[in-house]
Amino acid sequence: MMTFDWYMYPLIIFAGATAGVINTLAGNGSAITLSLLLFLGLPADVANGTNRVGILAQSISAISTFRNRGLSGLLSKSRFILIPAVIGAIIGALVAVEVNKEVLEKVIGAIMVVMLFVVLAKPKRWLQETATAHSGSPWIMGLIFFAVGFYGGFIQMGFGIFFLAAGVLVARYSLIDSNIIKLVVVFLYALPVLLIFVWSGDVAWVPGLLLAVGQAFGGWLAARFALEHPQAKIWIRRLLIVMILAVIVKLFELLRYMEIFYNYIF
Repeated sequence: MMTFDWYMYPLIIFAGATAGVINTLAGNGSAITLSLLLFLGLPADVANGTNRVGILAQSISAISTFRNRGLSGLLSKSRFILIPAVIGAIIGALVAVEVNKEVLEKVIGAIMVVMLFVVLAKPKRWLQETATAHSGSPWIMGLIFFAVGFYGGFIQMGFGIFFLAAGVLVARYSLIDSNIIKLVVVFLYALPVLLIFVWSGDVAWVPGLLLAVGQAFGGWLAARFALEHPQAKIWIRRLLIVMILAVIVKLFELLRYMEIFYNYIF
């Protein structure tokens, strides 16, 4: 069993709470938790698996808060999203326990650059309400959400950003409704994906359970904000932009290159 200095325990819980808020409102809170787990000395595959413990707790907490917001009606119209996304996530997790992820991270970084321009270029679309009729082939949308789900099962970090972009720009849901569907998808795949990582021996339970405590609280807090704040859509979009920038900086190691450039100049 892993043990840490006493101050690491509240730090892990705080990181989990912060990630829970970010994941519930936008996405990429796993950038915080995965970075912390790697800092604690966990191998990348174990960090990826351990992170799923908090994801499960956070999704349960957030969904329980959203349950009275016409959830059943929204979900009944979203089967073309839910089913392929969950199937994709389970397959992604099965692949994740076998595959090296370094090349994929660089590809994700490039996609994030494109996504940043998409989010900035179409600000009004992110603030519209859910369309009464969804245009486009359900088969194409199913394939898109299967791919998004596959990524979520594979590495999780940035999944929310991909899902919200697909939900708003492709399926024509409002940002709030896309966010709720995203949380349901995570809720449905979190347990089977976690079990896959447990089966492969890639879960460290002490930090995982500490993250779960923090992320459950963060998920509840963020869900309350999304339901009660009149300008939640605006703030969620702003947070989305910030987190996309964070992914780009992390995956392309821009801070390291800036430090090298600074040292070269001065």
